[in-house]
Amino acid sequence: MTKLGNSELDVYGLNLGCNVFNFTADEETSHAVLDAYASAGGNFLDTADVYGGGGGSETIIGNWLTKRGRRDDIVVATKVGAWEERKGLSAANITAAAEDSLRRLQTDHIDLYYAHKDDQDTPLEETLSAFDALVRAGKVRYIAASNYSAERLTEALSISDREGLARYVALQPHYNLVERDYETDLAPTVSREGLSTLPYFALAMGFLTGKYRSVDEVGDSPRAPRAVKYLDGRGERVLAALDSIASAHGASVASVALAWLRVQPTVAAPIASARTPEQLTDLVASVSLELTGDEVEALNKASV
Repeated sequence: MTKLGNSELDVYGLNLGCNVFNFTADEETSHAVLDAYASAGGNFLDTADVYGGGGGSETIIGNWLTKRGRRDDIVVATKVGAWEERKGLSAANITAAAEDSLRRLQTDHIDLYYAHKDDQDTPLEETLSAFDALVRAGKVRYIAASNYSAERLTEALSISDREGLARYVALQPHYNLVERDYETDLAPTVSREGLSTLPYFALAMGFLTGKYRSVDEVGDSPRAPRAVKYLDGRGERVLAALDSIASAHGASVASVALAWLRVQPTVAAPIASARTPEQLTDLVASVSLELTGDEVEALNKASV
């Protein structure tokens, strides 16, 4: 378990992405994935009001939490601001969206509530005041930001400090072995401000599973066309390094890619999703996979 930022949330080293629930995984299969994840020791779910066709993912999670009686030992993170029906980060929208999410999740509180993406049409003071009101009411424990620039994140944190408002404790950026822009501006900000990072697209839409090695292997996965964009010289070098390290550990390529991300500065837990319990096996294995310093450096060099 890892402490999330300056919060009291202890989270597992793999943040289970629930974006596939009610999308490519029906409720029965989603519950099987959740059962397998919890059985492995996992306690950290990532969803959003927009996932699963709008509310579908949260509903499936809520049903599982209630049926299994697991609410007290599961950390639930959800988001507001990206769904067309609840778009933006105005105070009115945040308040209404939170009530909707609480109802779908069948709970009286959200452990980690994200601003899903920056809303530059709404003053940061208004957004943060609305989040703060939810925290003070006990409906949200902690707040976080997703898809914020370093400049906007710094401004938001400064406002919280100045006004005594709830403060973001974590950031969810796009970050993985083949997408490393996060390290330039955001990582220093996150480190300086004492936040934790929870990277999404941790497996580069499937590319870092090693499944896609030519444009002829795209198949029918919804993410495959975006995954094969990484099939250039750099991507091939990364796959070769992953293959070598995976072979040395008797592990999968996906496990190695997630293990690399897990040990990067500021990262608390990578986010990755599984459509089936079988797909979950390699994801969970990454939590206990310890790479050597030389292996981490080999992956760094291949991916720069």
